[in-house]
Amino acid sequence: MIAFVIPVAMTLFAVAALLNLYRLAVGPDIVDRILALDTLMINSIALIVLADMRMGLGVLFELALLIALMGFVGTVAMSKYLLRGDVIE
Repeated sequence: MIAFVIPVAMTLFAVAALLNLYRLAVGPDIVDRILALDTLMINSIALIVLADMRMGLGVLFELALLIALMGFVGTVAMSKYLLRGDVIE
């Protein structure tokens, strides 16, 4: 059962990532593009975790954690720049 579910989930997350890339390119304003980039990070993390589960290695979870940390910091920095015009006060 899990051998069927993981490839289906990976396909759906890949389609979602492609839709996020479309929103990132066409987004009407910068806020939509920031949200699309954040959602793209979440989808890439899900794809990495699912690929690790499929391979059965257990070593890509650290990579997913690092990407999640960088995605969070990047989203906060971009949002702070939009609100105040400066990242570091």
